Order: sequence, then structure tokens, then C-alpha cells
Amino acid sequence: MSNQSTNKHQTTKQTELKRSLKARHLTMISLGGSIGTGLFLGSGSAIYSAGPGGALLAYIIIGVMVYFIMTGLAELAAFMPTSGAFSTYATKFIDPALGFALGWNYWYSWAITLAAELSASTLVMKFWFPHSPSWLWSGIFIIIIFGLNILSVKGYGEGEYWFSFIKVATIIIFIVVGLLMIIGIMNGGHAIGFKNFTVKDAPFHGGFLAVLGVFLTAGFSFQGTEIIGVAAGESENPSVSVPKATRSIFWRILLFYVLAIFVIGLIIPYTTESLQSDDIMVSPFTLVFKKAGLAFAASVMNAVILTAVLSAGNSSLYASTRILYAMAREGQAPRFLGKLNKRGIPVPALIITTIVGMLAFLASIYGDGAIYIWLLNAAGVTGFIFWLGIAVSHYRFRKAFVAQGHSLDQLPYRAKFYPFGPILAFVVCLIVILAQDYQAFLGEKIDWMGAVAAYLGIPLFLVMWFGYKFIKKTKVVPLEECEFDIEK
Repeated sequence: MSNQSTNKHQTTKQTELKRSLKARHLTMISLGGSIGTGLFLGSGSAIYSAGPGGALLAYIIIGVMVYFIMTGLAELAAFMPTSGAFSTYATKFIDPALGFALGWNYWYSWAITLAAELSASTLVMKFWFPHSPSWLWSGIFIIIIFGLNILSVKGYGEGEYWFSFIKVATIIIFIVVGLLMIIGIMNGGHAIGFKNFTVKDAPFHGGFLAVLGVFLTAGFSFQGTEIIGVAAGESENPSVSVPKATRSIFWRILLFYVLAIFVIGLIIPYTTESLQSDDIMVSPFTLVFKKAGLAFAASVMNAVILTAVLSAGNSSLYASTRILYAMAREGQAPRFLGKLNKRGIPVPALIITTIVGMLAFLASIYGDGAIYIWLLNAAGVTGFIFWLGIAVSHYRFRKAFVAQGHSLDQLPYRAKFYPFGPILAFVVCLIVILAQDYQAFLGEKIDWMGAVAAYLGIPLFLVMWFGYKFIKKTKVVPLEECEFDIEK
């Protein structure tokens, strides 16, 4: 009898995720989750197209939206931590069909992002080794990323901690150097001041439509912040650590993005052609460091960007693996993907995601890469779709919680500005999803190919949603029937 009890206990242990992520891991995952090539390279093109003021306004609006999404997610994750945050919450509080579509949407988005980061890693390494083969670097980096994820969840956490530490340190140094240049201390005694905010029609270039165009760029830059919701299911004390990490989000957005773009806009005129380039040699960060007289600026920034790429790849594999595992446990993916090894790692889901990421990467380097471009385009708008799903899940969660007679005092963390927060987030996400490629419809002749490529992700999402709904005959869950179970 005791042997049976022991075996049962061991089996239970092997079917649970390990709560090994400490508060410092979650905080740094939160801090570094959205810092990547979107800031280091993409911020330049945002300033070029909308002017420094337009870029600032776009990033502030999207930043406020992300803040509301993240505080809503923190309320959900602190009360009900799960590694399948988006699919699980949508399944329980809205409709299982929506949960199914959001889950597969999220998995696909990050699996393709993994391929994109592998492609980016080869470009970064060719800065130093121009004649080396692409497959060599992609192979090395996928082994590193896979190794961090298969060792233990703590391996992912430690890897992301140090990757994020390097990114955060770089941005702090950049902002300090930039401010010193602006007031004249590191610019030969010549204060730059605000003159670049008054060049031509700065600070707002192109008006409202230009700002709207930057919304999508800003949104891509912030994607990754929601991974803290996925990681909640493997944190030691989610009711404390998730809210703590979430509170830093607003200040991170203010400091790392808004202040960095403000510094770039002051130092480099928005009319500078090189701002719209993705070349590391002329990244806005590299240009500012060079202006400050710092030697080897391009090599240093290249190393930092490599760190950002590895961090994004690490997070991509972690997030997509966990969402696949969670869907398998919910019966929304093949059952074998819900198996864990003795260290609490969903190995089948990890292997499948790695293979898909590698196949997508191979599609990018063989032939003309057309297949990969279409795969990437289909994933383009997915970030805003699952953010929209989080906003609606949070709105419905709170409504159901109150409808079933629960007190809000029972919530470990309560999002501020409810219901304004999730409603605003929903509206902004919907505007960006529908208007992401408005330029395709403005010319004399509609750019149908461009429009199809940009909006491809929407019909794919709708097919999964309504296809599952039709096959499984699912219905919207009444508020009185929503389940508030907590994953142990």
C-alpha cells in the first residue's frame, strides 16, 4: 500500500510544472521582456516617419495600453497562476473556442519569432564574420537556447536574467551618455538643447496618420511583456512576485522607451536618412555613442543586439512551449504534448516547437524566402490579437467574480482603473489590428498583395475560432458558470 502511495506521489510530481522561478527572475523577465531590436533598431524608423514628437506620442499611447493589459494580466495570474495564461483564461471566462484560437495563435507567433531571431542572429554574426555560413550560427544559437530551456525552468530564468541585465545596463548607459551630450558635458562643451525638435515640421511630422503608422512598430517593440503571465505558473510565489514585477512595467516603459526615444530625437535630426535603416552600423544607439566619441560603438552595440536576439529566442521557445503544454492539458492540442519529464519540463512540446522554428528558419535561407515572408506576415498582427484576448478575459473575469458573490478583497492584486483599463486596451488593439496597413488603401490603386500579406493573420485566427466553435459546439460561458480554480 505504501509503495502504491509512493508511486502515486512520484507520478503527481512528474505531472506538475516546477515552481522554480524566483522574484528576481520574474522582475528581470518583466524588465527585459520587451527590450530588443524593436528599440535598438526600430526606434530610428519611428522617429524618421513621425518625427520625434510623433514617435514619443505613439510609444506613450501604446505604453499606456500595455500597462493596462499587464495590470489586468497580473490580476488574473496572481489569483489563478497558469502556464497557459491566454488560452486558459479565455477558455474559462469567455469561450473555449476563443481560448483554442488564442492559444494556437500565441504558439504560432512565438514559433515564427524563434525563426526570425535565428535569422537575425546570423546577420549579427556576419558583422564580425562576413563570409561565414548562416547555418553555422543558427545551429550554435538554437543549441544554446534549447539547452537553457531543457535543463530546467531555472535555466531559462537564469539565461533571461543575464540577457536582460545586459540590455537594461546598455539602455541606462545610453540615456546617461545622451543626457550628458544634450547639456554639453560630453559634446565638447556644445549643448545640443532642443534644436532638433524644431527642424522643419518637427516635432510632429506627417500628422495623425504618421503616428498611427508608428502604433504597430511600438506594439511590436512591447511584445514579450506578457510572458510574465506565462511564467507565473512556474514562479515560487505568484501572488506576490507577479504584481511586484508588473508594477515596474510603467516605469520601464517610461524610462527605457520614452526617455531613449526622447534622447535620440534631441541628438539626431529626424530627417537623418540612416534612421530608417536596419543596419547596426547606423542604428540610432550606435550613432549617439559615436557622436559621444566612444570608440568601437558599432561593435559594442552589435554585441548588445546579439544579446537581445538570444534573449528573444530564449523567451520565444519558453513561451511557445508552455502554451502548447497548457493547451494539451486542456484537450486543445495532442495529449502527448502535455507530458513532463522529472525536472518538470514539457519536453515533447519543446522539441516540436524547436523543429517548427528550425524549419521556418530553413525556409528563410533556401529558395527566395517567399514562404518564410508569408509565415512572418501571418504572425505580424498576432501580438495585438492576444493582447485583445487578455483585455476581454480580464473584463469578464472581474464581472464573473463579482457576479458569483466574491469580494474583491479576495484578490491578491487588483488592477487599477477597472473597467476603463481593459476597455481602452480593447479599443486601441482593435484600431491597430484594423488600421495596420491603411496605406494599402490610400493610393489611386489598392495594393491588394500588401493588404493580404498584412491582414493574413486575421482570417487564420477567425478560421481557428469559428472552426473549433462549429465542431465542438461551444458557447460563451455565462458569468455565473465561470470557474475560479487555482493551479497548484
